[in-house]
Amino acid sequence: MSDYGHPLTFGAFLTPNNANPDRVVALAALAEQVGLDLVTFQDHPYQPAFLDTWTLMSFVAARTSTVRLAANVTNLPLRPPAVLARSVASLDLLSGGRIELGLGAGAFWDAIEAMGGRRLTPGQGVQALEEAIEIIRQVWAADERGGVRVAGEFHRVVGAKRGPAPAHDVGIWLGAYKPRMLALTGRRADGWLPSLAYLKPGDLARGNAIIDDAAREAGRAPDDIRRLLNVNGQFTDTARGPLNGPAEQWAEELADLALTEGVSTFILGSDRPDDLRRFADEVAPAVRDLVAAERKADAASETTTATRAAERSGDTPPRRAGARATAAGRSAFSVVPTPDDGVRRSEVQVWDESARPTGPAPDPERTYTGHDLATAKHLVEVHDGLRGELAQIYDLIEQVAAGTIDAGRARSHINTMTMRQNKWTLGTYCESYCRIVTTHHTIEDRGLFPHLRAGDDRLAPVIDRLEQEHHLIHDVLERLDRALVAFVSVPDGMAELRAAVDLLSDTLLSHLAYEERELVEPIARLGVS
Repeated sequence: MSDYGHPLTFGAFLTPNNANPDRVVALAALAEQVGLDLVTFQDHPYQPAFLDTWTLMSFVAARTSTVRLAANVTNLPLRPPAVLARSVASLDLLSGGRIELGLGAGAFWDAIEAMGGRRLTPGQGVQALEEAIEIIRQVWAADERGGVRVAGEFHRVVGAKRGPAPAHDVGIWLGAYKPRMLALTGRRADGWLPSLAYLKPGDLARGNAIIDDAAREAGRAPDDIRRLLNVNGQFTDTARGPLNGPAEQWAEELADLALTEGVSTFILGSDRPDDLRRFADEVAPAVRDLVAAERKADAASETTTATRAAERSGDTPPRRAGARATAAGRSAFSVVPTPDDGVRRSEVQVWDESARPTGPAPDPERTYTGHDLATAKHLVEVHDGLRGELAQIYDLIEQVAAGTIDAGRARSHINTMTMRQNKWTLGTYCESYCRIVTTHHTIEDRGLFPHLRAGDDRLAPVIDRLEQEHHLIHDVLERLDRALVAFVSVPDGMAELRAAVDLLSDTLLSHLAYEERELVEPIARLGVS
């Protein structure tokens, strides 16, 4: 049982489905917005239903600014290591040092062979992976003299020039399960990245032992290797099994894995936005609190071994209970406002964003209860609902656009009628959405804003500006209504409709980000009524 003492990090494991490319990009952006540290993607180049992982990562890197990215794990048999090394280094340089390298020896060999890859036995796969790691590290060692030379059985490089070097020390994480791969992890890798669903009871402990022994034999310290873990589960109101229950249960189970099995990076496999938000907002902070409290107690105690033995026998030591109390008590402000990504689709500007006032800076010494934080988080959740509905409007417009093309080509009265039905369906949906936005703003103007203004008069300039923006957003919604009327009454109103929705997107997303930036902390501090 080991705790290697690494800082805890949390990430997402997303499916790169190509049926709706924007969705996986939006999920990656959401992961960054809610404060996850890492976003990873499956890499199955032979899967026609998937986007190419490295192309996707490049696109996501350009749409994010802080979150780290990795393939989980890279399919080495279909990606030559020397080229892969330069791809990783290039994207790391372009992203400001945010790329890590997950590597696998290969699986699904029929599909790999069908794509032109070479079928390998398990032993050959391990040898090929070790040769690849050597090539990758030599390519990255741009300051060393001489070319890259690896005369391997499966990968040969005979004098290729070195470089570029990545922007940071890229971690090489191996998806390992069998003894030879685990030993390779200990000798050459920076991290071990299995999936919990593929492990049997005791596999983490056995894998750690093999990795630790191999590391020592190679002259390395066991804590040179980070232990990462892909996890899956369900959030439910009551406990139903491992990682199948409320967030508090998740936190306790993951904290145990950190403290007893050395796992320091937990990567949630889910494509559900609600799961990612709960993992970031509820599970990750609680795990950090539990582990920090335990580590602090360990550092101050000379009875760590006896206490761990009591845990294994079923007796919960007082200090673990104290850690849970800390997690449930007051804490620093942790609600993450949704940042404005700065993307603007329309050439029209209805306000000057640079003239927006700012409210008072939060008191760094103040702490907040769980209820305080939940109240502030609710504003973000309401806004997320509006953002999601806005995305659906775009989807509907694309469907209508596709229907218009089909109707024009077929030149049939039936398709024309279908196109008109699509138009009215879009109009009805937008009418409902616009009403929701207006109601949301009315509630704020008549209830929340006066309460915040009375609670802290320093917020007055911000609230005045938000109320002004609400009126301008109403005008933008009226413009969208007019565009919808034009769309159903003229042969081609799509350009005007797209422009109106783009303007709505610019104004609404900008406004919501500004409102969250200025109000989530005051809402936590002052309440809503």
